[in-house]
This record gives sequence, C-alpha cells and structure tokens, in this order.
Amino acid sequence: MIVTKDTIIGDVVMQDEGIAPILMASGLHCLGCAMASGETIEEACMVHGMDCDALVEEINNYFQSLG
Repeated sequence: MIVTKDTIIGDVVMQDEGIAPILMASGLHCLGCAMASGETIEEACMVHGMDCDALVEEINNYFQSLG
C-alpha cells in the first residue's frame, strides 16, 4: 500500500492494524473516533498540528518494511 496525504485513516488501519501504534505514537489518539474512519491523514494532521509529510513517510516506511 502506498499512502499519501489524501489517504483515509480508516483505510490505512483496515489494510494493516499494525499501523495503529505509529499513529498513536505520532499523536493521533483518535483511532476510535468517528472522524477517523473518513478523515484523510492530511486533515488529521492539520487538526492536531502535526507534520503530515513526516507521518506519511513513516507509514510508507512501515509498509515497505513488510516486503
């Protein structure tokens, strides 16, 4: 899976629940929130004042490490 800023958080978590610790560690503690199922990574980062590019890179590195 290739993740972009426009990827829906819920889609990423459904693809691989192993991504949850990365999201939680980065400050996105809202995985159970109703908004998470339809919110893009960029939208969540804006709300939480986070560096979206860094988070997208970390998520993609995780998926690449799975082979």
